[in-house]
Amino acid sequence: MHYLFEQLTKGIRFTGDVPTDVRALFLKWGLSHTSEHCMRVSKEASQLARRFSINVGEALAAGLLHDISNIVPRSEMVALAEALKLDVLPEERDFPAILHQRLSAEMARDIFQIDNRSILSAIGCHTTLKKGALSLDKVVFLADKIQWDQPSTAPLRDAIRIALDKSLDTAVLCYLNYLWERRSDLAVIHPWMREAREELLTIEKDKYSGVIQLCNT
Repeated sequence: MHYLFEQLTKGIRFTGDVPTDVRALFLKWGLSHTSEHCMRVSKEASQLARRFSINVGEALAAGLLHDISNIVPRSEMVALAEALKLDVLPEERDFPAILHQRLSAEMARDIFQIDNRSILSAIGCHTTLKKGALSLDKVVFLADKIQWDQPSTAPLRDAIRIALDKSLDTAVLCYLNYLWERRSDLAVIHPWMREAREELLTIEKDKYSGVIQLCNT
């Protein structure tokens, strides 16, 4: 285990049961709220996975671990990413919080011994998504947005659920368009998010147009 991760996990006796160990790590750092969020995202992701014939176990694991790096102060995320030899994008330097998706994937691999590429991919892009996203990536991305417990997200949550009745891609594009329409309010426009949206727009754009409007009202 990387020595920086050893410091973050000092005092925790890992059991090998991911839900138990995730909860223990969050509670060590006083993040019970984030722990509860991860449990909800895991449940939501598993339900979406079952609905769209995706591996449920992978969805459960990715949901549990997607925010594990929130134990790292945002002010230290760039330094940690550099210590892990990650290629930090300019947008991530400007807004370090967005690095948490990639750091969570690194922590899942090193601390929790996750070597499943699909799980690590879904964790690593759950905030922005990315070009060439797999179905599991999209499921965890949407589960995180559906279970993002801010009062202002309630109407958007309903729109995503309606869009899911059409397809997984429609729901993803629905949310990405919501962000794009409000891009002037975003701290940064992450290139992965922009590329993911552009890719989906090139795939049967007309197929999505009616449902996407739900996310812009």
